[in-house]
Amino acid sequence: MQLAQITLRDLLILVLGIVVGICWLRLQTRRRRESDAIEQTNILNQARREGDTIIREAKLAASEEGLKLRKQFDQSMALENQTMVEMNQELLQRKLVVIAQEKTLLRAQAVLNEKEILVDCRAEEVQVHKLEVDQLDERRRALLESSGKLSQHEARAQILRDAEQSSLKDAAEINRRIIDDAKKHAEHDARRVISLAIQRYAGAHTFESTTATVSLIGDDIKGRIIGREGRNIRAFEAATGITVLIDDTPNAVVLSGFDPVRREVAREAMQRLILDGRIHPTRIEEVVEQVAQEIKENIIKAGEDAVFALNLPPLNPEIVRLLGSLKFRHSFTQNILAHSVEVGHLTGLLASEIGADIVAAKRSGLLHDIGKALSHEIEGPHALVGADFIRRHGESDDIVNAVGSHHDEIPHTTVLGILVSAADAMSATRPGARSEAATTYLKRLESLEQIGNSFPGVEKCFAVHAGRELRIMVQPSTLSDEESFSLARNIVRKIEEELNYPGQIRVTVVRETRCIEYAK
Repeated sequence: MQLAQITLRDLLILVLGIVVGICWLRLQTRRRRESDAIEQTNILNQARREGDTIIREAKLAASEEGLKLRKQFDQSMALENQTMVEMNQELLQRKLVVIAQEKTLLRAQAVLNEKEILVDCRAEEVQVHKLEVDQLDERRRALLESSGKLSQHEARAQILRDAEQSSLKDAAEINRRIIDDAKKHAEHDARRVISLAIQRYAGAHTFESTTATVSLIGDDIKGRIIGREGRNIRAFEAATGITVLIDDTPNAVVLSGFDPVRREVAREAMQRLILDGRIHPTRIEEVVEQVAQEIKENIIKAGEDAVFALNLPPLNPEIVRLLGSLKFRHSFTQNILAHSVEVGHLTGLLASEIGADIVAAKRSGLLHDIGKALSHEIEGPHALVGADFIRRHGESDDIVNAVGSHHDEIPHTTVLGILVSAADAMSATRPGARSEAATTYLKRLESLEQIGNSFPGVEKCFAVHAGRELRIMVQPSTLSDEESFSLARNIVRKIEEELNYPGQIRVTVVRETRCIEYAK
């Protein structure tokens, strides 16, 4: 019974606890719902406030963007309006210019009409004068026939001769005036360019002897050079290809040969053999071979130094080797390699003055005489031979033409050939650059005077200023002033056709009339 009561009580407590728990849970649930409802309401209100804020900000941004776009639109419209105003002003100015030009054309048309009327009037006057001239000519012809007893054919011939002489005089005067005017304008610019190039390049000039004479310590060494039964001298000539001349000249041996490189090898080998003292065929061959190898190296170095002196890009090795061999060649005692380097500098300076390609100009000037180093077995002028050689070794067509045309063997295709010709003449005619033998010099003077005396009317002829000028005295009764100018031009042409000379020769024709009377 007690156990049953306890269980019932516990059950009641349990049921009561459950009821209380359920009530408490419902209460908590209600509170939670109320709290959630309040929170939702707060969130909703906050969302509404944020939405209003965003809407206000969007409206404000849209308003600002609208104001900005409106401002830009106003600015673009103002710019377009300004452009339209400027265009209208320009159109107005053009209209004014057109109106002014139209007025000028109208005035010009009026002047032209007046000139046409004047020309018509003058044409009528010319026609009248022509008729008068014809009448006077008829009277003159009649007077000639009546007074001089000349036939009409003879009178006509006399008139034609008079007209021919008058025409020749007028033509000579016009020709002289045209030539003087051309020289006046053309030489001014040419002198300016050449003088600037000469001022910017000042090369040294030395007289280099082409002789191959070896000095000896004493005459007793000549016997050792000849050797027993001439075996040493034969071995030397066979090894070098140079003839050894041992004559009565004291303390000297002359080496003779046309190849300058071989002559240089022979000269250097002879000097070493004399200093060494051991002169026999085996030693001769060793020394000649050693010197020949050194000369080859010196030739290549000389060519490379020439290219470096002009600050040019590397050239073909064969061109460099042939260029270096010019070191042992001379023209009127002027070293050809030094002359080529100088022409390269001058050509580059001339090109810089007229705006041409400086590198191509230097390259053309350096290579212009390379044909002189080629063997005589290749026929033709050295300019054409050199042009063909550099063409086969990769040089451009402009440089090939410049080398081939610098002596006018072929026509110039670019300005480079003209620049090389000018620089070549400048280098060759510098004071002290070249000299010539006395016999050649005297022969050239004699040829100049013979050319001058070969023309009719020449009284005296003198070659002066070391052959740089030919001064001619003419007979004033035989030649007129106009014929004297023609004589000077004809003499210049004949000199250019028949003589070879460095630089230029001035021809001066002097015609002087002296009237002498004696009072007694």
